[in-house]
Amino acid sequence: MDTDTFQLLKAMVRRFVDERLVPNEDRLEAEDAVPDEIIREMRELGLFGLSIPEDYGGLGLSMSEEAEIIFELGRTAFAFRSVIGTTVGIGSQGIVMDGTDAQKSEWLPRLASGDTVASFALTEPGAGSDAAAVQTAAVRDGDAYRLRGTKRFITNAPRAGMFTVMARSEPDVPGAGGISAFIVPADTPGIGFGKPDKKMGQRGTITCDVTFDDAIVPAANIIGGVPGRGFKTAMKVLDRGRIHMSALAAGMSERLLEDSVRYAAERKQFGQAIGAFQLVQGMVADSRVDAYASKVMVTDVARRFDAGEKVAADAAATKYFATEAVGRVADRAVQIHGGAGYMTEYKVERFYRDVRLLRIYEGTSQIQQIIIARALLREAGLAI
Repeated sequence: MDTDTFQLLKAMVRRFVDERLVPNEDRLEAEDAVPDEIIREMRELGLFGLSIPEDYGGLGLSMSEEAEIIFELGRTAFAFRSVIGTTVGIGSQGIVMDGTDAQKSEWLPRLASGDTVASFALTEPGAGSDAAAVQTAAVRDGDAYRLRGTKRFITNAPRAGMFTVMARSEPDVPGAGGISAFIVPADTPGIGFGKPDKKMGQRGTITCDVTFDDAIVPAANIIGGVPGRGFKTAMKVLDRGRIHMSALAAGMSERLLEDSVRYAAERKQFGQAIGAFQLVQGMVADSRVDAYASKVMVTDVARRFDAGEKVAADAAATKYFATEAVGRVADRAVQIHGGAGYMTEYKVERFYRDVRLLRIYEGTSQIQQIIIARALLREAGLAI
């Protein structure tokens, strides 16, 4: 996308956040759902196709451009971004990176338009950070597979039109090598859904269990057409996903900082604005440092990703820092607001709960630490 066109898109998304999403945050919280008209507007803006190539109807944004758009979407309630998140991320990117031509032609245009929502089904009751421990089975049956198992905490499951399902198709191959990625239409017989999860925060996001009871999927629906490569596909997509999540965290840090500064300038105690007190200024300054450092890290690693550099360790470092940083910024925002920050009528309380999840999905902070440390130690010659 040329620079002028992208700047128009970015400005349009910023207006959409300010004029449509932020004013609907209280409604979202009260109804625990993203309004249907907002989802329609997201389709019209092309937000479902951010990362899908133009040849298939998407916007074809680079990682740097996608990060800038996610910065903007991070300035409002996370549930709005969640509507498009699973489609923009691994729901489409596994097909973009490793899909066959037929798979791309069939699914990417539908995903780019938002007519079909993608959902990613990896996590299980016994497989989370240890993704290679997947037990959902894909049993070969002629030219098809029968999927059997349960997936947990699956975002957008009830609204999905298709699932990217990680299942063990090679029972004789232990660990990651036995896992395949399947494209599974949501109307496939044998798919069931659990009750919507009740979560600490992120109201308006939809997650639930998804069960597969002899759900029959054609062998042609294995992403890339080759069994046993599903885990590798997921790992390819994770660098982009971690940069995306880091941009989301950086955007929310900016929002929380803006709210904190505004409150500190307006709220008076002891005859003056609380922002005049140096201890409050210290919290504001620390939050600015966290927000600024997060954005700079995202911008740098996204640029290098686009240049084709290997950035797995630095993508992990960025995700680790930015998601931990937004937790600190949120905590300070509540502190700056004082007792008001603990009240539900002020939004910092809900954002404080919302941002906690960022340190868990797309790999916990502890997984990011392991990735970072092992990369450095391998460079030093340690065989681990």
